[in-house]
Amino acid sequence: MEKFYGYRCSLCGREYSPEDVDYLCGEDQGNLDLVLDYEYLHKRLNKETIINSRTGSIWRYLPLLPVSEPTVQNTPLNAVGWTPVFDASRLGIQHGLGNLWIKDESRNPTGSFKDRASAVVVTRAGEIKADRIVTASTGNAGAALAGMAAAAGQKAVIFAPMTAPPAKIAQLLVYNALVFLVDGSYDDAFDLTIQAADEFGWYCRNTGYNPFTAEGKKTAAYEIWEWSLGEKSWHSYLNETPAIFVSVGDGNIITGIHKGYKDLVSLGWVDSPPRIFGVQAEGSAAVAHAFQNQSDRITPVSAQTIADSISVDLPRDGVRALRAVRETGGMYLTVSDSEILSAIKELGKIGIFAEPAGAAAYAGVLKAASLGSITQETPTLAMNTGNGLKDIKAAVQSVDEAPIIEPTLEALQQALG
Repeated sequence: MEKFYGYRCSLCGREYSPEDVDYLCGEDQGNLDLVLDYEYLHKRLNKETIINSRTGSIWRYLPLLPVSEPTVQNTPLNAVGWTPVFDASRLGIQHGLGNLWIKDESRNPTGSFKDRASAVVVTRAGEIKADRIVTASTGNAGAALAGMAAAAGQKAVIFAPMTAPPAKIAQLLVYNALVFLVDGSYDDAFDLTIQAADEFGWYCRNTGYNPFTAEGKKTAAYEIWEWSLGEKSWHSYLNETPAIFVSVGDGNIITGIHKGYKDLVSLGWVDSPPRIFGVQAEGSAAVAHAFQNQSDRITPVSAQTIADSISVDLPRDGVRALRAVRETGGMYLTVSDSEILSAIKELGKIGIFAEPAGAAAYAGVLKAASLGSITQETPTLAMNTGNGLKDIKAAVQSVDEAPIIEPTLEALQQALG
């Protein structure tokens, strides 16, 4: 039998069978939630099956995913997820936080969180025998799609704004994707992608458009849940609900993590989710503005931020991104580009090299601590969503230049002095 019975519109609640729709609700163009058959899963699955799995990737959660196991084996597609959680208490103590961890998504095959969504979408594309998969991207989603498609022997088409970092464009080309640089914004590329998919019959992976993307991203919540089972500090303060910090652009990552925890609650494996905090750059804060205005309406902005991965005029999954925070008792925070650059430098001190969007989540932790929204007792985890090598220009801005010296001991002593 199918692992899910269909889709439900996140706005109007209308339900669809899997054959009736591919992307958005036909009534109001709302994002579709993919609905698992929890009654079936209750009868057939227990958490020990997951916990005892020897699979070190997102595919350990195959019973909770809406796709079959990939037909290709021993490729990067099979190595997505199961990323490490690192102790960041040395940083936390400096800011009055006693329990701080970083989940490092830069360890994914193409270097970002987006591999989770692309692995599931590429697998879905294989099931429906799609000829090509297309997406709009500022870099990471495109690299993830291109890399996963290459691993599966599929064809990828990427539309990226001309302003995307060169290192990310290089990744797309190395993975043999068909790449088009759009003389416009990410949102322009997004709209063109949908038009091209309709015109040529390509399968569209766009974030906040294809419902399978959130299904891939929800696996991070499953991993945090499994990790927390063995982390005493996560459970040691009865009056402190753990907090997860997530950088937000289109809103699909935070939506996916929220979806993962809703699955866990529905299965009875957790009583309640952690508080989820969304972090946006000040220059790209459409969802944060709606939260602060106590509104459900996402008003577009003219996005400008060093954090290209979360630079979005109109977040396509903004409504669900708002719910992720409101329904878990979290909040939205905004951070400046200078705070993001400072966060890159701080994370480097514990051996984590984050791109601006990934460092934004940690910058949000510091902002929340300064506001008293989290305390020394709060078990806190921040998501680093991407590798710093993807944006060397930003990395260089976060640190001082290395001095140039003559090759003599005297010159070294003078520089050290």
